[in-house]
Amino acid sequence: MSYVAASDRYSVLDYRRTGRSGLLLPPISLALWQNFGDARSLEVQRAIVRRAFDRGITHFDLANNYGPPPGSAEENFGRIFADDLRQHRDEIVVSTKAGYPMGLGPYGDGGSRKYLLSSLDATLSRLGLGYVDSFNHHRPDPETPLEETAGALASAVTSGRALYVGISNYDPVRTAAMAAALAEHRVPLLIHQPRYSMFDRHIEDGLFPVLEQHGIGAIVFSPLAQGLLTDRYLGGGLPADSRAASSSPFLSAGDITETYLTRARALQRLAQQRGQTLAQLALAWVLRNPVITSALIGASSVAQLDQNLGALEAPPLSDEELTAIEPHAVHGTAAR
Repeated sequence: MSYVAASDRYSVLDYRRTGRSGLLLPPISLALWQNFGDARSLEVQRAIVRRAFDRGITHFDLANNYGPPPGSAEENFGRIFADDLRQHRDEIVVSTKAGYPMGLGPYGDGGSRKYLLSSLDATLSRLGLGYVDSFNHHRPDPETPLEETAGALASAVTSGRALYVGISNYDPVRTAAMAAALAEHRVPLLIHQPRYSMFDRHIEDGLFPVLEQHGIGAIVFSPLAQGLLTDRYLGGGLPADSRAASSSPFLSAGDITETYLTRARALQRLAQQRGQTLAQLALAWVLRNPVITSALIGASSVAQLDQNLGALEAPPLSDEELTAIEPHAVHGTAAR
């Protein structure tokens, strides 16, 4: 049966402005990082994407190396888009990134003009799109002059292959430098994608003022700390199908410590007082800052997506609730 989008999809979410731009994004965006490769059924992926769009999620975040294998997330989203969403292209924001290893040889990593623009062309081919809405440099490359990376990002815009550009994993100094370098090309730096959660607060050390100064919107990833800010591990064990029980480089059994459990259980009790799950509280917490435009969430099922969107149904966190959260939202509790 052909897909018909929900007619009330824009009555669900309150959209947020991205920095000092005209671009509005949903407060929660769908990240196609670890659940949209070839290891998962395309029909499950299709159901998640359809549900997201029906719930008002217009922003879908990718990268050239997402999978596994690398490139497969873009290919799979391209198939879903062609079948279900092509008629809604002007309602959808597709973002992608390049900067981590992608392919053999010396031109498949880093921040060179050669790599970034060839990667963008390959992405457009995998997606079956004429342009992406945002093309982001995935991580700083100290071996490549920042001006070269900025020039490549600017070319993506001036050539029509991207509408906006952004960065990810840049520290405050490099962020300011990239904003200045892009300004030389009269292309604004629109988006910064940093890692941020109750257990990873490193961006509070200087990044927010830089984003405000330059009018950059933050779209944060890993707001649930790779699952540590969910009820997945609160019993102290490792579910067989959990990320910590797998060979994930981002989470291991060693992260499930008594210190973690004490803090996570305290946060869960605070969430329950609000009628929320721990994951919903964690999302509400990162979204409390007006500099943050959107939080990226992954989803392995429609039910998980719906549960996380429930974070937006409760009132904003009060000053009293934020004060109660603070002793338990400790930077460094999780490695990621």
